[in-house]
Amino acid sequence: MSRIILSLLLALSLTAVAAEPPPLSITGDPVQGGLLFARTAPGALVQLDGRSLRVSPSGGFLVGFGRDQIEPVTLSVTGEDGATLSRTLDVRPREYSIQRVDGLPGSRVSPPPEVSQRIGLEAARIRLARNHDDQRADFESGFIWPLQGPITGVYGSQRILNGEPRQPHYGVDVAAPSGTPVVAPADAVVSLVEPDMYFSGGTLLMDHGHGLSSTFIHLSKILVEQGQQVKQGQVVAEVGATGRASGPHLDWRMNLFEIRLDPALVVGPMPGPDDSDPAQ
Repeated sequence: MSRIILSLLLALSLTAVAAEPPPLSITGDPVQGGLLFARTAPGALVQLDGRSLRVSPSGGFLVGFGRDQIEPVTLSVTGEDGATLSRTLDVRPREYSIQRVDGLPGSRVSPPPEVSQRIGLEAARIRLARNHDDQRADFESGFIWPLQGPITGVYGSQRILNGEPRQPHYGVDVAAPSGTPVVAPADAVVSLVEPDMYFSGGTLLMDHGHGLSSTFIHLSKILVEQGQQVKQGQVVAEVGATGRASGPHLDWRMNLFEIRLDPALVVGPMPGPDDSDPAQ
């Protein structure tokens, strides 16, 4: 009996030694506002600071970082054989543009009280659309700029009006004349269509799967319907100056659930005039 037990223990020991941690590849930079596209073995369990993340059938998953995140996070990947790989990700800080403007009339700083209920209801609809957790992995198609033009507003910038800090700007602004076509930056399902919101005017949300979404605001026209599937490069809207906008432009925002991301970090540099771009 002792030999049998010894043989079993030896076999178990050899099996444990043979188990290797699951593979892990990461594309992207762990920086404030950044998004990581990661991949591991299909069927692996992935956790971020103990919270399980959705993993696609091919092993793809997403990790996002907010504008002001400073604490490191721990990524843990456990294979089907129980072997685990852990990696600590230090979040690199960024510097943001801060602009102070004083002497503005009160009506320019805060919206009138009579519209506060409308603003709250509209914000709730946007949050609901952004928090949808779909198993689709449309983000694996990659991302392109939804249109080409001068960048006039950047992620993370903030204004202090009459001494009161305003909400930071969470998108990237691209200037273009009203009516300019805007295309889907990646495959998606349309999750929200609102032609006239108080702050954002014509508003379009597209769900790329796993909680990753794109939001287009200040649109003059929306050319798709809620629930419609769209492909990367498909014309979905037209540039406008609706809502509280100072001029015609596209404000493109990206979220991983409630985490506000910088689209410019996801898509890369704006193509030059000689580059091929489906949005041109």
